Amino acid sequence: MAKQPNSNNLPKEQVIQLYKKAERIHPKKATGKYANLRILMILVTQLFFYGMPWLMWDDRQAVWFDLAGRHFYIFGLVLMANDLLLLTGLLVISAFGLFWWTTIAGRLWCGYACPQTVYTEIMLWIDHLVEGDRNKRMKLDKEPWNARKIRIKLTKYLLIFVVAAWTGITFAGWFVPIREFVPAIFHGTAGAGSFGVAAFYGFVTWLFGHIMRGQVCFYMCPYARFQSAMFDHDTLVISYDTERGEPRGARKKNVSREETPLGDCINCTMCVQVCPTGIDIRDGLQYQCIGCAACIDACNEVMDKMNYPRGLIRYTTEAVLNKEYTDAQIKKRLLRPKVVWYGGLLMLALIGLLTFGFTRDTLNVDIMKDRAAMARTNQDGLLENTYRLRLTNASEKTQMVKLEVSGFKDIRLTGQPENGVRVKGGGSEMVIVQVATQPEYARKGSHPIVFTFHYAPENEPNRVRDLREKASFIGE
Repeated sequence: MAKQPNSNNLPKEQVIQLYKKAERIHPKKATGKYANLRILMILVTQLFFYGMPWLMWDDRQAVWFDLAGRHFYIFGLVLMANDLLLLTGLLVISAFGLFWWTTIAGRLWCGYACPQTVYTEIMLWIDHLVEGDRNKRMKLDKEPWNARKIRIKLTKYLLIFVVAAWTGITFAGWFVPIREFVPAIFHGTAGAGSFGVAAFYGFVTWLFGHIMRGQVCFYMCPYARFQSAMFDHDTLVISYDTERGEPRGARKKNVSREETPLGDCINCTMCVQVCPTGIDIRDGLQYQCIGCAACIDACNEVMDKMNYPRGLIRYTTEAVLNKEYTDAQIKKRLLRPKVVWYGGLLMLALIGLLTFGFTRDTLNVDIMKDRAAMARTNQDGLLENTYRLRLTNASEKTQMVKLEVSGFKDIRLTGQPENGVRVKGGGSEMVIVQVATQPEYARKGSHPIVFTFHYAPENEPNRVRDLREKASFIGE
């Protein structure tokens, strides 16, 4: 008789779930060098974000992206809709900058300056302030609802609402004059579009920063997925020194390293408790790691208490862990081909953007042929074409513009003011001019001509620049 298989040796039945609800992560507050650096970066970035719209420049908001008027004001620089090349260049520089920095030192952007990280950290500050540290928050969540829990939760959500609402208002204030927008909100006169933008961004701040938190980094951010393409074995990343730390295990505080066969890791799990994404860095580099270095601060604090050297978890490279060179030689590996390549592209893009920005024409011209009368003979017997010229001043200063026309013999221009056209800073003027010539010089058909615009700031007439635009003259 065949032996029946032992049911105890059969594989256990497992339930495969297509969706598993994420467990709430309550990270412990980390203290140390990198925690202080994160605080500094949050203060710097948020001082810029919240403060910049309130700065004034020549009786207007210093930085104002006026989408309705199709003007971008950045201190003394005025960008028009046709200056999108500058915006494209800025995006290219940002991309190359991110690639370059990631190749050198991993996800420092994610850990210290990404808005998702910043607002998650701010929400965690509120959690810690109102509910206490990790253990107290976890205990509070498990408690049944009572008057004390409701009071604590309401206080926390009130603070979160204030932060989210003011963040939304500030975001809208980059696109509408914030000094007018804020009073309008409290008076109930704010425009529906502007108020909608503020409400939506405030809602997203609450949703991403407080509710979703790490889920945004796990499932929504593409950077976590393609970062491995920019890493190499010389990239600085947060790593656990397996050779030094294993085998891990608990031991008494007064036991020296030489008196135990265990590694330096005492398996306290502090690195996991302080991680905002809840990963264990001892399992190796993972895409969920945002590079915040909270685990480094926590581990160094434990190493200090155990009288062990710091650096069990540290910024290092794969090559160092593989004994290809030491931590002291990391700086020598910075100028490797990939870093030089990304750095070179970044520098070229930056030089190109600055060159274009400082040499671009601050006068934009649209030439529209009057199609109601393609060509006519005026009272002097000259063949005449009419043009509508829209002059747009892409600078902060009022400019004076004078016109000339050329293209063939005896061509002349009429219609422009004697002293030129005055165009206010950031404004535009419509000018109707006539171009005339002898009929025998403009046979039937289209003839190329060139308008030349001489323009200079009103109070600096010697700083004349020329802009040439092509057009067509219609013969009889």
